[in-house]
Amino acid sequence: MSAKQSKAQRKMLAWRADWNLFVKEVLHARLDKEQQAIISSVQHNKMTAVASGTARGKDFVAACAALCFMYLTPRFDKNGKLVKNTKIAMTAPTHRQVIDIMIPEVSRLYRNAGFLPGTLLSNGIRTNYKEWYLTGFKSSSYNTEAWSGFHAVNTMFIVTEASGIPETTYNAIEGNLQGNSRLLIVFNPNTPTGYAAKAMKSARFQKFRLNSLNAENVVTKTNTIPGQVDYEWVKDKVENWATPIRQEEFDEGQGDFVWEGMTYRPNDLFRVKVLGMFPKVSEDILIPYEWIELANNRWRQLQEKGYTTKKSAKVGVDVAGMGRDSSVLIPRYGNWVSKIEVHQSGGQADHMKVAGLAVQYLQNEKNKCFVDTIGEGAGVYSRLEELGYLNAYSCKNSEGVRGLHDITGQYSFVNMRAYLFWAVRDWLNPKNGFAPALPPDDLLTEEATEIHWSFQSDGRIIIEKKDEIKKRLKRSPDRFDALSMSFYPYDYDYANDEKLVNDML
Repeated sequence: MSAKQSKAQRKMLAWRADWNLFVKEVLHARLDKEQQAIISSVQHNKMTAVASGTARGKDFVAACAALCFMYLTPRFDKNGKLVKNTKIAMTAPTHRQVIDIMIPEVSRLYRNAGFLPGTLLSNGIRTNYKEWYLTGFKSSSYNTEAWSGFHAVNTMFIVTEASGIPETTYNAIEGNLQGNSRLLIVFNPNTPTGYAAKAMKSARFQKFRLNSLNAENVVTKTNTIPGQVDYEWVKDKVENWATPIRQEEFDEGQGDFVWEGMTYRPNDLFRVKVLGMFPKVSEDILIPYEWIELANNRWRQLQEKGYTTKKSAKVGVDVAGMGRDSSVLIPRYGNWVSKIEVHQSGGQADHMKVAGLAVQYLQNEKNKCFVDTIGEGAGVYSRLEELGYLNAYSCKNSEGVRGLHDITGQYSFVNMRAYLFWAVRDWLNPKNGFAPALPPDDLLTEEATEIHWSFQSDGRIIIEKKDEIKKRLKRSPDRFDALSMSFYPYDYDYANDEKLVNDML
């Protein structure tokens, strides 16, 4: 091997190890940090979802990801024979979106590189190898049978304006996500329903939001990145789609934001077009997605600072039974949840193991564990009682809640389950000022944002039946159940009881 060949080989290895390096050195594209994070996600993860504000570069970064996959995944033998083929399909709801938006972004990058193999066509890139290509087409142009035949060693599917693609198309695409495959969906979050919306709270997807307020052109007030949203456009939308509010009214959960020293509340157009947020969710959703995201971000910031606490823990314990995979313990130290502890039981009840996990907390007498004792949890609680832990408490969702209300004192509840679920809502609601910190967990996010509530005819709040939640999730909301039990209101302070007895004597 010549020195020149050796250098080329080292360079290819470097690009394969870091797709952002390929974007920079070969495609000559400038991506901001948020866009670079998306490229890294596509490099390492099977499924990536991107909700974006207008002109935030979602289609451009999708094109960068497509060309990375196109040129960094094929493999050839020493004779130049293609031994690991690569196929990429780019699709959108309309022909115009494919031909006038997606393919031009790919074409521009291809021309910037100047030396990439293949021939640029009006609908993609073709090479001398029949099984190595990139193609774009309107989603309805191919029926589900055609999608199911889209196979290769390396396959990638890129969907733009993903909220406009029917669920049947996604089902067909997912049937091809085998081997080294990728699915990248990018969209403006126009509706909080459908496949794209569910992807933003699904454990299967890596999720990103491109906020126009953070765009480099807007932050620097210069057109540093051609084609990206600019300062003047955002300024106009702030003036026309947002309402100035007082600082004390600020509610991050509603998308409120600070712009040039003033505080604003966005309308739904601003949420979608500028912030890359979904319009306000249905009033019967227990926990809006944005509240979870705020708590996750706060937790990450505390982790970076090496945060610790001297507060005692209230630990919610949800015990798996036969046929369920995991038990969950969630320790909450005031407004900080340190971790989500999951014990895989393999579908077998494992009371002693779960009791042992609880004991790790109960050995500190200031900590308290609240165990769901309807079902399998009764065995765990009994074992903790046998061990003499007075700081373990039985928690039953069916208990009465007379005299218990929400944080405002306005609402009452049908049962303990409704009270506990609402307590989590009150805790996460940015308006209430608790500043909760919750470790990122896709399954917990999915559970929290799938729960519905309603008023009974007597005005009390009720939570939908667990069976209805399980139908949508295809599993039990174990994590949310455990978190809610950390808010159980009936514990017994034995230290104060002992003090009272001593005083009486």
